[in-house]
Amino acid sequence: MNNYFRNGLFMLMAGTLAVSCADYNETEDFTAQPDPAFQEPYKDLAPVKSYINHEQYPNLTLGATLKVADFNKQELAHAAAVTNFDNLAFGNTLMSGAIVNDKGVMNFLAMKDLLDHVEEIGGEVFGSPIVANANQADGWLAMLTAPIEIIVDIIEDKVVDYTTMETFTGTAKSGKPSIEKNYDGTDNALKIPKKAKVYIVEGFDIDPQGSYTITFNAKVDKDETVICTFADNKIKEGGSDKKFPIKAGKWVKVVIEATPAEGATDGYFMLEGNLNSIVYIKNVTVVHTPDNHRPQTAQELSDTINYALNAWCNGLMKINNGRITSFDLIDEPIDVKAPLENSMFDLKHANDEKQIFWQDILGSENYAPVVSKVASKAFEDFRGNPADLRFFISESGLDNPQKMASLNYWINIWDNNGAKIDGINAKLNLTYSEDPATQAENVATLKTLLANLAATGKLIRLSNFDIKYQDAEGQSVNATNITQAQRQKLANYYADVIKSYMTTIPHDKQAGICKGNMADTSDPVGLWSVDSKSKDWVRTATYEAFCKALRGE
Repeated sequence: MNNYFRNGLFMLMAGTLAVSCADYNETEDFTAQPDPAFQEPYKDLAPVKSYINHEQYPNLTLGATLKVADFNKQELAHAAAVTNFDNLAFGNTLMSGAIVNDKGVMNFLAMKDLLDHVEEIGGEVFGSPIVANANQADGWLAMLTAPIEIIVDIIEDKVVDYTTMETFTGTAKSGKPSIEKNYDGTDNALKIPKKAKVYIVEGFDIDPQGSYTITFNAKVDKDETVICTFADNKIKEGGSDKKFPIKAGKWVKVVIEATPAEGATDGYFMLEGNLNSIVYIKNVTVVHTPDNHRPQTAQELSDTINYALNAWCNGLMKINNGRITSFDLIDEPIDVKAPLENSMFDLKHANDEKQIFWQDILGSENYAPVVSKVASKAFEDFRGNPADLRFFISESGLDNPQKMASLNYWINIWDNNGAKIDGINAKLNLTYSEDPATQAENVATLKTLLANLAATGKLIRLSNFDIKYQDAEGQSVNATNITQAQRQKLANYYADVIKSYMTTIPHDKQAGICKGNMADTSDPVGLWSVDSKSKDWVRTATYEAFCKALRGE
């Protein structure tokens, strides 16, 4: 038997129980093939989840986070997850940003494959956030809330008729333009010398959003090209100045489309670049089409964003078909940079016109109530049992007491306004330090966090349960360099955190702990380390620590 958890060799046979040499690799509905054996001293340990005493801790579960693509491959990560954990979470890969394209087309194929397989093997999934500020279908929301196209009239800005002028009184950046009298035997014309830079029309207001058309009649003795600038914006073609041709011998009507430079206030059209011939101008007209869009009204935006919310929840819950019963309702709503008058932190709000945040349109106090109502209805409409449905508010940085208090403040407001909020999903950011004073602070901070969470009376789930390791000088110790002794200290702290959760959070409020990474990353955060050559997974002291802590040791 191989001594490693072999990478890429696991095929899960749903609905059958193949012959197995190790009970720890079986669940009720499948067996991973081939069965993994493990290096000493951890090879005889059972799957981690099997160590939970469900009589004493009836609601305690153990979860793991992985990507949809990794799960659907049904290889190593998939086998480790379903063998050792009660439920699976998929981060932002089941959020609208990964599923809905800019035109509103929803691609649930990967999610359907995932849920069909999970249902087949009797597993559970914790739902990704239904709404958030990040990882949303931003292109779709921007399209839906874009200004509405309207009919507008063309505006005539300026007309200059040089045929009736006696002298030129305009602006010349260089050269000496003049009025040529009786140029073609009847009318006068503006004469622009070679290599001059002349405003052939000026003195009109600028509409920053307008699309301008400049029309002039010109005549040259030799074929010529000219370069034009409109309201500080030199007209380009690719990376070069665009050259407009004028054929010799007759009056030529030249039509140029232009837009003003950003921030331009003076309206003018300058002609230059005539190196071969004098240019004569008979008349000039400037017109523009105002921006033919108007912003949506507050009511239109409300209708639009409610349509989007309903469309997303209906699509999500139709594919879900009642199979996921626990979801993050809203992800990371609190803005620690925006204190309110009562010293609580405000919700996050968009600071860019291009950003669309649900709460800006639904309203801060109605944010969770509206989302929970729409999502609950969609869940029930598509074969979900409302008695099974649970919604969490997920938030990071709750070790900051003011942020914790602010989250509780907003949850109370939302509860009073009719929201369904069953629990808090606290995202952890933990570190073990070899410095005794620093580690004492880490432990005290965690103790306070758990006490504050317990005081809310909500279901409490801990997620992103990864602990990084720092030496006494505060330097990170990576997975490659960590010693076995250091790994054991880290494992002991994992066990302490688990036991603190189990003893601090009331048993009926324990919604589980979710591992951030099952195997080491660059940090030694895994229940498994990764062999540098073979890429196999090998159980670590952390695996043993989880088992003992969950068993109450």
